[in-house]
Amino acid sequence: MTGKKKDGNMGQVIQIDDARIRDHLGEIVRGTVEGTLNTMLDAEADRLCGAERYERTGGRKDTRAGAYERSLHTKAGEVKLKVPKLRQQTFETAIIERYRRRESSVEEALVEMYLAGVSVRRVEDITEALWGTRVSPGTVST
Repeated sequence: MTGKKKDGNMGQVIQIDDARIRDHLGEIVRGTVEGTLNTMLDAEADRLCGAERYERTGGRKDTRAGAYERSLHTKAGEVKLKVPKLRQQTFETAIIERYRRRESSVEEALVEMYLAGVSVRRVEDITEALWGTRVSPGTVST
């Protein structure tokens, strides 16, 4: 061996930031869930109208009248949905219940925590840590 010292830090050339990777993957999953749900809502509106958006057919039953935005809390985090509006029919989707703001698995987790004796305030902190949104103590109690 020559007179050069062997560097002991050569094994740490690449550093992995687990928190950044987890956050990035979480955003990818959330974006995928949001995109998939919005695509399903559009497909359901197309089926109810009897034609795709901007398509002119004789069998068309209705036309679109824009969309409104609403949020839904899922395991992947809060997603923004663009719910289509129709001119003649009321758009009621089979994908998400009307007036539902949380995915059913999220509500089940809230109930299980509450029944396990976790305090209402602690449930509020846990939901923020898991899903990035706080659930009010009143909602947990209800």
